[in-house]
Amino acid sequence: MPKKLLISLFIGSLLSTLTLYLSFRNVPLRQLVTYIETINYWWIVPTIGILVTTFVLRTLRWQLILKSIDQIGFRQAFHPLMIGFMMNCVLPGRVGELARPVLLRQKHSIPITTGIATVAAERIFDIGMLISLFALVFTTISSRPDLTGDYFGFHLNSAVLKSAALGMIRLSLALIVCIALFAIGVTRRLIKACIGQIGRYLVAIMPRAKARIERLISFVISIMDNFAIGLTMIRNPGRMIACVILTILIWLLTAISYWLFAKGCPGINLSFVEFTTVMVVICFAIALPSVPGFWGVWEAGGVFALSIFGVAEKDALGFILVNHATQIFPVIAIGLISALITSVNILNLTVNGRRSIDNPQRKVEGV
Repeated sequence: MPKKLLISLFIGSLLSTLTLYLSFRNVPLRQLVTYIETINYWWIVPTIGILVTTFVLRTLRWQLILKSIDQIGFRQAFHPLMIGFMMNCVLPGRVGELARPVLLRQKHSIPITTGIATVAAERIFDIGMLISLFALVFTTISSRPDLTGDYFGFHLNSAVLKSAALGMIRLSLALIVCIALFAIGVTRRLIKACIGQIGRYLVAIMPRAKARIERLISFVISIMDNFAIGLTMIRNPGRMIACVILTILIWLLTAISYWLFAKGCPGINLSFVEFTTVMVVICFAIALPSVPGFWGVWEAGGVFALSIFGVAEKDALGFILVNHATQIFPVIAIGLISALITSVNILNLTVNGRRSIDNPQRKVEGV
């Protein structure tokens, strides 16, 4: 296994172990098992149906982004997308993000950097939507004086939540400004020149680290270029609006899946806005390093969010555990089926992805 993946897995394992301990420490195992047994699992059926629909919408959005470089059919887009999400659930280091660019190059001769740019464009929509949702829902719920609770020794109240919401609003505005700057060629070149100057300064004071510094500067600039290419792909106003609409639908349906599954869970009586808050907090939590499948950080984020609304820790943990499984196991199953249908070797795909990032011009072997 590559050194970087080992380091990522080690750090993720430590954080997942810590967050799992914090999530489980106050909940007796017998009580947790008893609660899980009381869940009405028939509600999983419509929940999975909605979940699959979100990936259909993600595929349509990716097709729109790809439209500026190639006409990719629905199946040709759906299978790589599901393989990528599946790999994020079962392999360390978020290597699934590299799956689609590698498959695009192998199947459609699309350059690796261009493929990465299409994924970057998707992330722009998702991150922007999540930050906007965070600011919206926390601004809405922070006005309620009854919100109070304790979580891992931290006291939560309306003032704390309002402060968090204002912080996210500022972050949203900063993100919009950064995206605007990246979209303008002049400012982007100026930023890259400044980064290059910083790199030369660091080399001057640390000549022995010249190779590492140059690789780091090259990596940062390549990320900027990928986001810039991604932005140019969606510059068409019609496609931009369509992508925004699809992004809203994706996250709206995801929040509905949380709300719907809770119908079968005793003690979880939250409104749709409150469940949207839970979803957003979990999404930010799983951005942290963790073991494959986001175990630990998902539970910690979910229990934290539910504690804001006064849900008992036992009920919160039981709901989050089963909902977590409901959200990722179908993705893993569909991704594996897609890999079988397209005859993709997951191990080779992972290795080729890493090699392609190190050397974008390298020929990708058959996967």
